[in-house]
Amino acid sequence: MSEKNNTTHSSENQNTSNWFESWFDTKYYHILYKERNDEEAQLLMDNLTHYLNLPEDARILDLACGKGRHAIYLNSLGFDVTGIDLSENSIKEASKFTNEKLHFKVHDMREMCNEKYDAIFNLFTSFGYFEDDADNYKTIKAIHNSLTETGFAVIDFMNVDYVIENLVADEVKSVDGIDFHIKRYYKDGHIFKEISFEDQGQQYHFTERVQALRLEDFEKMMEEAGIYLLDIFGDYKLRKFYKNQSERLIMIFK
Repeated sequence: MSEKNNTTHSSENQNTSNWFESWFDTKYYHILYKERNDEEAQLLMDNLTHYLNLPEDARILDLACGKGRHAIYLNSLGFDVTGIDLSENSIKEASKFTNEKLHFKVHDMREMCNEKYDAIFNLFTSFGYFEDDADNYKTIKAIHNSLTETGFAVIDFMNVDYVIENLVADEVKSVDGIDFHIKRYYKDGHIFKEISFEDQGQQYHFTERVQALRLEDFEKMMEEAGIYLLDIFGDYKLRKFYKNQSERLIMIFK
């Protein structure tokens, strides 16, 4: 997919059901988010692997792994890790770090994996992109079916009520000489982030859209899928979840 094909994506002309396929596959997505807090992410993974008491040789699946920052760190802890993502460009980048216990492949998270894992991590709000609720259910079911009998799954999602209450409506973020103009708003059960910028004389516009899924929405899906929700946390230190105060909604299930 060439960058040129992505230059005029807007909320009007974008294919509403798969906006993430075009945006996540551009270099600009990775430029905008390159300063994400690795220390915070590593804290979560340290705490999760400790809490789950995973064996040293545990097989972990990093679902929607992007360029593999979580998978690479988990592998550095000694685990056998596979990272999957829909973005071919991201997997191409991540694959540079492949070793005998770290693998990456292009895969749609709505589809069950061929292998079983001791733990499946879906981190950093990498859920709720789909327009059809049936796709969310398919994803939850695919996660459940890709676990070993003793395996655990983790979804780290935003806490919608906290996010809506604290939305920064307008922001300009300058990264690598590009000024990203960002607008955020809540509408029709989704949280939107519109991103506009110019690079090398071309105008770009992308719209991120994530379903505003709350704990009760996940509980309903899990109940329908025959999934047991074990625990809920509200931040990366795995402290208690509070509906109006917690920044994250971290769910552990099997």
